[in-house]
Amino acid sequence: MNTALSLVPAVSLSQPDLFCVTATTAPPPALTPYAQRTVRRAIRLLEQHLRQPGVAFTSSEATRDWLRLQLAPLEREVFMVLLLDNQHRLLTHEILFTGTINHTEVQPREVLKFALHHNAAAVVMAHNHPSGDCEASHADRVITERLVKALALIDIRILDHFVVGHREILSFAERGWL
Repeated sequence: MNTALSLVPAVSLSQPDLFCVTATTAPPPALTPYAQRTVRRAIRLLEQHLRQPGVAFTSSEATRDWLRLQLAPLEREVFMVLLLDNQHRLLTHEILFTGTINHTEVQPREVLKFALHHNAAAVVMAHNHPSGDCEASHADRVITERLVKALALIDIRILDHFVVGHREILSFAERGWL
């Protein structure tokens, strides 16, 4: 019996690899269909957890993880709004605006309409930077200020605005910009 073969761990063929492996020096491999399904399941589980009665959307880490899964892989910049009730429980969320690879036009009127329609008490905003850099631009800060003022007129608080890069997420609240 060949002892070298007995030391090699058995490979299970029932669970496919999460990533395609290639012998080239190309960009990082794309997610396989199995990995895509796994990510979708993880997003659904996080969403279900956040929607359970009594579970408040107050954990910064849970919010960051959820936003990273939702926004980091997107190739175009999008602007998402999460609407919360008085106890900061998630009412609903939606991508309200989709833009190009480096810009999204955000209309405060549409954000207000969305928040009023769902009777929100508070809002968390988020958008991604497909470039991977999570640093906020001057335009990001200006639109946030406009939205804070507009929503304050109807007694809706903005709790945070997150900018999602590939690996990092910037929080306006943590920077003291809100």
